[in-house]
Amino acid sequence: MTAYQKLVVYYFSGTGNSENVAKWMADIAIEKGMEVSLINIAKTERRHIESPKPDALIAFISPIHGFNYPPVMLNFLFHFPKGWNKVLLLNTRAGMLIGEWITPGLTGIAFYFSAFILKLKGYSIQSMFPVDLPSNWISVHPGLNERTVKYLHERNQEKVYRFARKVLSGGSDFRGLYEIIQDTLVAPISLGYFFMGRFLFAKTYYASSDCDNCDLCIKSCPVKAIKNVDNRPFWTFNCESCMRCMSNCPKRAIETGHGSVLVVGLLSSLFISGLFYSFFRQWFFEIEGTFLGFILKSALFLGILAVWYRIMHFAMRFKFVERIIVYTSLTKYKFWGRRYKALKNTGK
Repeated sequence: MTAYQKLVVYYFSGTGNSENVAKWMADIAIEKGMEVSLINIAKTERRHIESPKPDALIAFISPIHGFNYPPVMLNFLFHFPKGWNKVLLLNTRAGMLIGEWITPGLTGIAFYFSAFILKLKGYSIQSMFPVDLPSNWISVHPGLNERTVKYLHERNQEKVYRFARKVLSGGSDFRGLYEIIQDTLVAPISLGYFFMGRFLFAKTYYASSDCDNCDLCIKSCPVKAIKNVDNRPFWTFNCESCMRCMSNCPKRAIETGHGSVLVVGLLSSLFISGLFYSFFRQWFFEIEGTFLGFILKSALFLGILAVWYRIMHFAMRFKFVERIIVYTSLTKYKFWGRRYKALKNTGK
């Protein structure tokens, strides 16, 4: 028995986790005889969104980036037309495995902020449901092994099926609210990532000499954040670190420049501290530790990072520079750099 005739799922997916959740939802909807539409928002015109049918149940599914939905999903929600439909909010976040225990990720402000936007537009929130699928962020942690990836997929597929049967029959599930304390604690990190962290990560990606200019990363980037500069892929500040490019590169040529980031971080810290003391000495101590001080230092750092990244990108045409960048990247090494792709949805 189903309480709805149609399910419309809007999703954003980098390496396939959220896309799999969307397909798992569709499996159960089809089982119940519902009409299903799966809409990849990376392939839609996000400023002119068609209004959903009044009788449709709507779901939004997105990964968590920096304890929030990524800007591409937030932008989509801001431009989403007003309506009165019931809404399911789901996210995929960084799941890990210790023995047989799945360690949960953190949602942060994603559910609360998106629910607030949608409530203002007239929608009714029916569920907030997190899904702890494998983390793909090998920029900050070692890649997960095959056993872990397979186990997390199997367990979460069952979990999503149970959720779908419940909500498509008219029930609700606000499991995401169980973690409100943890989510509140990481809220400041959400803001820091949105206003600075995501731009920092955008300038950590380099293509090694293994790159054969197939342009797959440029063509498949869901936010068009990569372009060709000096005959080499170049990551702009629009990058959302979804990891699709790194995971899909057939030559495994894309690396995270950990050594480069460490060097520019140390140099910029010394430069910014010296600049503040030299030019803002009379009022430096008044803004040190304040929000204004943080904004000024962050802006200076991002400016330095952009210049540094452009210089390093140019310098990588020289083999010895390219080798230094590559061999100081943890993603180069087998113990860390397992590329991740979500397992293909095999259905029920």
